Amino acid sequence: MKRAKLLGLQLLVAVLFLLVWHVFTAYPILAPVKQSQFFFSNPFDVLIRAGKEFATGEIWRHLGITLLETVLAFAFGALGGILFGFLFARRELLAAVFDPYIKAANALPRVVLAPIFALWFGLGIWSKVALGFTLVFFIVFFNVYQGVREVSPVVLANARMLGMNERQLLRHVYWPAALTWVFSSLHTSVGFALVGAVVGEYLGSSAGLGYKIHEAESVFDVTGVFAGMLILSIFVIIIDACVTLIERRLLVWRPGPSTSGRG
Repeated sequence: MKRAKLLGLQLLVAVLFLLVWHVFTAYPILAPVKQSQFFFSNPFDVLIRAGKEFATGEIWRHLGITLLETVLAFAFGALGGILFGFLFARRELLAAVFDPYIKAANALPRVVLAPIFALWFGLGIWSKVALGFTLVFFIVFFNVYQGVREVSPVVLANARMLGMNERQLLRHVYWPAALTWVFSSLHTSVGFALVGAVVGEYLGSSAGLGYKIHEAESVFDVTGVFAGMLILSIFVIIIDACVTLIERRLLVWRPGPSTSGRG
C-alpha cells in the first residue's frame, strides 16, 4: 500500500473517532449534553485547550521533563534488556537458576513499586526513570532472549564449520537474528517508558505531563485531562516514528512487505 494512501486512511480513522465523540457529547443521545460533556468533554474544546498549552509555552517545561524521564528509562531499560537477554540466552545454567526470580520480578505490579522508588530516589526524575526501567527492561529482555534462542541450529553449525569464534557468531549470527525481535520490543516499550514516567509523576511530582493531568483531574477539569492525554499520544507517536527510522536504517537487509511474499 502506498504511504500516502495509508496516511489518508489513518487520518480518516482519527476524523471518524473525533466525529463520533462530538456527536455523543453535543447531542443528548446517551445522556444530557451537560452530563456527557462533564464526563467526556468535547473534542473541539480538547483540541483548543491543547493548542493553548503549546501557544502559552507552559507545557514545554513539563513536556521536557517527561521527555527526559522517558528517554532515560527507555535507554537504560533497553540496554539492560539487550545485555541480559543475550547473556541468559547464551548461558543455559544461568537462565535456569534465575528463571523463577525473573518471572516473579516481572509479575510484580509496577504501581506498587512507584511509592518505593519515590522513597528510595526522592520525588525527582530518578524515581520515574526507575519505574520506567522496570517496564521496559522485561519487555526487551524476553524478546531478545527468545530471539537468540530461536537462531537456526543449521546456520550455527555452518558458521562454526567456517571457523567463526564466539565473538564472530555474536556479531554475524546472533545479533542479526535477534535484531528484529529487539525492534519489535522497542516499539512496545516506548509507550511503557512513557507510562512509567507519567505514572510516577501522577503519584508524586511537581512537574511533568503526569503532574499536569493530575492537577486537572483534582479540580474535575475533564478537558484538561483529555488535553494532557492527547499531548501524550502525540508524544508517543513521534518517539515511535524515531524508533522506526532507526529500525529501517539498521534492517535494510530485511525484505519489505511488498516483496516478502513473492516467489
